[in-house]
Amino acid sequence: MSLRDWSLKAWAADGVADACLELQDSAGQNIPLLLWAAWCATEGRTPDEDALEAAADTARAWQETAIAPLRAVRRALKPRAPDLDDADREAVRAQVKAVELEAERRLLAALEVIAPPPTGPAQASLAALVAAARIWSPMTPRAGLVRLAERLPA
Repeated sequence: MSLRDWSLKAWAADGVADACLELQDSAGQNIPLLLWAAWCATEGRTPDEDALEAAADTARAWQETAIAPLRAVRRALKPRAPDLDDADREAVRAQVKAVELEAERRLLAALEVIAPPPTGPAQASLAALVAAARIWSPMTPRAGLVRLAERLPA
């Protein structure tokens, strides 16, 4: 299964979206990178340190250049604002959200290319999530990663 298809399936699983958004907003984690790591584990792919670093570098480039700025604009458009028509504001916000999601889809496609080929059976995703989180930031949000791992489809 492709990373994108697996990610859509995972996102739809009960509690995954909330767990991901908590990791993103409270711990500063990159959700496409975490989903990539979990997908690798479920597909029997084991990224080495170089692949993890390449994935994090790719995610960081997309995050800093496209995703974070788009997310900031979308969030700035969320609250009602004087002198802005609500329907017009929401229409622009929806367009920005669509572009933000497209940037995340492009990141997933770039990450899939970095993934090593399958070499064995599926693995539990927690260790892969921890490895990706550690390479992304100095703080490992273990409780949030456990919550996510428990909700991800096998």
